[in-house]
Amino acid sequence: MKTSSFTAIALCAALVVAGATSALVTNDYFFSASYTVLQFVVLATAWNILGGFTGYVNFGSAAFFALGAYSSIVLDKLFEAPIALSIATGTAVAALVGVGMGYLTLRLRGAFFAIATLALAVVLQTLVVNWDYVGGSRGAYIIRPNEIAIIGPYIQYLFLLMLALVVIALTIARGIERSQLGYGFATIRDDELAAEASGVPTLRLKLIATTISGALMGMAGAPFPYYIGYLQPSSAFGLEYAVNSIAMPMIGGTTSWVGPLIGAVLLGSLQQIATVTISSAVNVLIVGLLLVAFVIIAPNGIIGLVQSWTRGRAK
Repeated sequence: MKTSSFTAIALCAALVVAGATSALVTNDYFFSASYTVLQFVVLATAWNILGGFTGYVNFGSAAFFALGAYSSIVLDKLFEAPIALSIATGTAVAALVGVGMGYLTLRLRGAFFAIATLALAVVLQTLVVNWDYVGGSRGAYIIRPNEIAIIGPYIQYLFLLMLALVVIALTIARGIERSQLGYGFATIRDDELAAEASGVPTLRLKLIATTISGALMGMAGAPFPYYIGYLQPSSAFGLEYAVNSIAMPMIGGTTSWVGPLIGAVLLGSLQQIATVTISSAVNVLIVGLLLVAFVIIAPNGIIGLVQSWTRGRAK
């Protein structure tokens, strides 16, 4: 059996187990912590489509996440839209901003592109802080039900919803990796000038990458106001989203769709354990230490380490 097929089967089994667990576990904190980990899986997978597959490092993850979150706030204030509509709208808004960002910044490369994406996050946060309709710097509330019929507590519903979004994000990433689109992304990552000289439509492919990546980040952020109940700019544009969305794929491995999943589950779980046992203030420290360790020991991430070990055994 091929490694990719085995991994896909293992992933499906894990998701089935996670869904079954939701019917057996009654501790709400388990679902709250699991929701956060799954949210990071979607964010890391989204970042990896542009940063890992295509090689363009995006420091503006928090901006797209916040676009999804504030889309939910706007729709809730307009007509108390259902969460499914909020997710669809947040995904579409983030995708459109991804296209716009691509047209404005994708002619830049390397550090210049990274700085431009960071500037996008700063500009959007400034606009939100001064937009009274969504609460401005004060923030805004979303009143959510305590329970959902059949499912039970609302946090369990959000957990299952985010689990479904994880399946969508991983399915898209896996489909891209082995497709002609994915091979086009890889040529840009490996040598963009050579790809252009060979006739690869690099700008079009990069625009597709920014659109898909931004859309998935917005999708991850749309349920966030329903999870937290109160949204303010400092929480929507939090540093942990920009840092984790980069660190998790790099720790797991950026050249495969499995890497962000492994990195997000590993790092996200460690952060949740640290939050309970020590303090949430050490989360960024954990990210920094692990990132430095993996850059030194395994620059290609866990996936690269496993592949090197497998090749060594085969020889």
